[in-house]
Parts: sequence; structure tokens; C-alpha cells
Amino acid sequence: MAWSCWARLCSREALSGRRSRGHRFTLYTQQRNGFKRVPQKTEPQKPDPETGSKPYKSSLSPPVQEAIFYTSSPSLKRLVKPFFFTIGFTGCAFGSAAIWQYEYLKSRVQNYFDEARADWMDKLRPQKNGDFRKQVNIWWNSLSEGQRTVTGIIAANVFVFCLWRIPSMQRTMITYFTSNPASRVLCSPMLLSTFSHFSLFHMAANMYVLWSFSSSIVSLLGREQFIAVYLSAGVISTFVSYVSKVTTGRFGPSLGASGAIMTVLAAVCTKMPEAKLAIILLPMFTFTAGNALKAIIAMDTAGLVLGWKFFDHAAHLGGALFGMWYVTYGHELIWKNREPLVKAWHEMRSKSRGKGGGGSH
Repeated sequence: MAWSCWARLCSREALSGRRSRGHRFTLYTQQRNGFKRVPQKTEPQKPDPETGSKPYKSSLSPPVQEAIFYTSSPSLKRLVKPFFFTIGFTGCAFGSAAIWQYEYLKSRVQNYFDEARADWMDKLRPQKNGDFRKQVNIWWNSLSEGQRTVTGIIAANVFVFCLWRIPSMQRTMITYFTSNPASRVLCSPMLLSTFSHFSLFHMAANMYVLWSFSSSIVSLLGREQFIAVYLSAGVISTFVSYVSKVTTGRFGPSLGASGAIMTVLAAVCTKMPEAKLAIILLPMFTFTAGNALKAIIAMDTAGLVLGWKFFDHAAHLGGALFGMWYVTYGHELIWKNREPLVKAWHEMRSKSRGKGGGGSH
């Protein structure tokens, strides 16, 4: 399996009056921690009463609050709601995926003869040369199941990226599409920020990695289970980031899909440790997936311990550890024990159909 990564410099300001410094944007590009500040040429703005910091704007990044450093330990009570949201959302994601799979398999059996009849009619119907819809169908059918699965995720990321370009949406985007434990809104951004990118390069790099690993991860987990894992990973990695920020007292906004993508990457590398990977611009240099995963975890661990501010290293580690745990133990503990839920859903559907049929007579 070919694996590609890309590196690029992005600028970011160190806090507490220091000058801005560059950081490298790699394959694992994640939730950027803080944004570049430009000198204010207009009149000073009033401090935010909630955080006590001054807002600022940049042409390269959203106008968010500066990251804040607290001299005293912040209350851990701010983690209670995100904790229960993480547990509840993860349970709902896997439960919904199990029901989705049941309904899909059921409808697939029911529609088998309808699809066979449609194929027969297509052969009799004269084909239009150069028909746009036909070309789209040919392209779509040429994709792997994994690529078709992540197409919706990529489309959602592009849509949110376009929303960042609308000036009137800035306040809403900052509130709901950047995750920050100091914000008044704590839970919904844990999921929404996973689909949020302000920088085009940030989004392109993340989506390219997701597309590259899509076939492998979906072949391992299946479509429905993958969606549950991906969405849960975004929330779990954000919660780990919350814990890190509250513990260290450094609050700041984060956004990006890399927490979830790190879960995908770690899951594939754990199940296929001997797979050969390569860098996109240096294909002559190859390495095993197992070694790549070790290097990623080592880098993010060092960044978290040493306080590097290049990435949200806590979110990276949270995503990677969740991916490793899930393919090793989580699949057996969660997905293979979905049968009681599916049976309960089947019985509920059967009873509802029985009641509906009885009332019609």
C-alpha cells in the first residue's frame, strides 16, 4: 500500500508577546493551536469578558481569541459535560452504525430483483454517447468502496471550508466549528471542528491522507463501522485535547480532521505493520507502516511533554491511541457485541409493521 505525506510551513504566533514563528504542516496536520496575529492598525478592541483576551483578525486564519495561559489551575468541572458527551455520542454512533448495516443488508436483499430488472432494461435502452450522467456513474463505479465512503466526508469538509469564506458566518464558525474548553459552547464543537478547516492547504492535506487510506480502512472495518469509528475518533481526540488544555492551563482554539485521521492511520498501521509506505515527493525512500506509527507517536509524545506548540499533540495522541486500541480490542468488545441491539431493533420493526397491518384491515 502506498502511503504519502506532505510537509509545508505555516506561520503561527507564539503567545505572551513573543514574535510569530513558523511551524511545519505535515501529513498529520491537525487542529492548529492558535493563529497568526497581525499588528492592529485600527482602534483597540475591548477585551472579551469571558476570556479576558483581545480578538484579532488575519487574512490567513479565522479571527479567533488568543490562546490563554492561566496562572492557577482551571476547574476540572469544565470536562464533565464533554466527558458525558463523548461517551453518549460514541455509543450512539456505533448503535446507529449497527442499525444502518442491518437496514442496508435487508434492503439489498429486497432490491435484488429490482436491480436485475433495471440492468436488463438498460441493455435494451439505447445508450447516449457523451451523456454526462453516464460518465459520472462510470467514474463513481470505478471507485473502491472506501473511496466512495469518504467522498461524503470530503464534501462536508469542503462545504464547511466555504462557510469560513462568508464574513457574516465568522462568529458562528468560531463558536461552533473551533473547539476550545474556554468557550461557552463545549460539546457540539467537539464533532463540528472535525469537519472544519480555515486553510485550503490544511484541508487538502488532511483530505488527501484520508483518501489514500480509505480503501484499506474500509476493507478492514466495513463502511458502517468505519463511519462510527471516524466520527467517534473526532470527538474522542477533541476530548483528549480538552483534558490537556485544562490540565496545562493553556486554552486555545483547535480545528481540523487530523484527530480522526490519526485514528484511521494508526488502525491501518497496527493491522498492517509490514506494509510499505512512501513519501509523496520522495518515493524512493520507503519504510514500514509499523515504523511510521512509532515515529508519529514518539514525535507527538515529545511535543506534548516538551510543550511544543506546532500542533495539537494531545489530539494527535488521542486519535492514534484510540485507533490502535479499537483494532486490537475495541472491535471485539463493541462491534461484535452489537447483536442484542440489532435483535431489539428487528423486533421493534416487526411489531410496528404488525400493528400497521392490523389497523389497515
